[in-house]
Amino acid sequence: MSESLDEKKLEALTGKVVVDVAGAMGVLMAYIGDQAGVYRALDEMGPATVAQLSQKTGLNAKYLHEWLGSNAAAGYVTFEPETETFSLTPEQAHIFTREGQPACMQGFFQTVVSQFETHEKAVETFKSGRGRPWGEHASGCFCGTDRFFRPGYMANLLERWIPALSGVEAKLKAGAKVADIACGHGSSTILLAQAFPNSRIVGFDFHEPSIQTARRKAAEAGVSNIEFHVAEAKDFPGTEYDLACIFDALHDMGDPVGAARHIRETLKPDGTFMLVEPLAGDHMRENLHPLGQIFYGFSTIVCTPASLAQEIGRGLGAQAGQKTLTEVLNEAGFPNVRRASVTPTNMVLEATL
Repeated sequence: MSESLDEKKLEALTGKVVVDVAGAMGVLMAYIGDQAGVYRALDEMGPATVAQLSQKTGLNAKYLHEWLGSNAAAGYVTFEPETETFSLTPEQAHIFTREGQPACMQGFFQTVVSQFETHEKAVETFKSGRGRPWGEHASGCFCGTDRFFRPGYMANLLERWIPALSGVEAKLKAGAKVADIACGHGSSTILLAQAFPNSRIVGFDFHEPSIQTARRKAAEAGVSNIEFHVAEAKDFPGTEYDLACIFDALHDMGDPVGAARHIRETLKPDGTFMLVEPLAGDHMRENLHPLGQIFYGFSTIVCTPASLAQEIGRGLGAQAGQKTLTEVLNEAGFPNVRRASVTPTNMVLEATL
């Protein structure tokens, strides 16, 4: 078949792909720097030569030379040619090594790298059309997901999301019963327990290794008004909850309607279901931007396969949008659904009876 190439369009697309490949290498270099402690050392030292950094970290100077060159070219570290020193600006430090800061991206990098670790399984799953259980991913996926989401929860959960819910903050301060479903490593659960000592916070997740990690982290944090159990969203135990939460996980579930219905059945009549989901428009055309590209990508290899591996296999995807999510909640028996809050990456829906 004959075709006519627009050379300018070809050149522009080639340039974009080169930038994307450079970005892919940048993510891997950033992850290596995190795991090897190079960014942390630069943050502590200030401007340093390759030799000084090698002495500080105990790493091979030749490796550091190449790694620093890649990072400097990416703009991830700052290079001063006159002194041949490398350093981190405050902005670079926040993104690459300040753990817990909202701008820190290392959890994001770790999650991406974990997917390349199991790329053959990802290809096999995509070609077969079958599901892929959450537990089959590399351990870096679980740790990276928690590292990525935790700063956002720390920045927004207590200061913006809870206050945006009708009457919930007062209940939590007085003493409420809360279910955090699909809690993963328990970052959101622990935050709630620390902020509201009069309340009882219960975290549930079907992934036992994550629950074990959550229990350990809660013990390290010294919170006593908290407990964790292995349970699925459709059958977790307990009733008379004042608040139920799902953070960035409903779209991963095979039967989101069944999960939301069970939540409705376990809430008090005046209880609230807080659903936090990735920010998305209701149509694909609204999501064709870099963040949408990332969410659709993760949805292809993590979220949708996880859903298809479960009963029903609805496969909402990480860009389901408010309209579709509202339909799910309505079908589950929640007549009242509103957007309570929004951040650059998430939307918060409040569902009540």
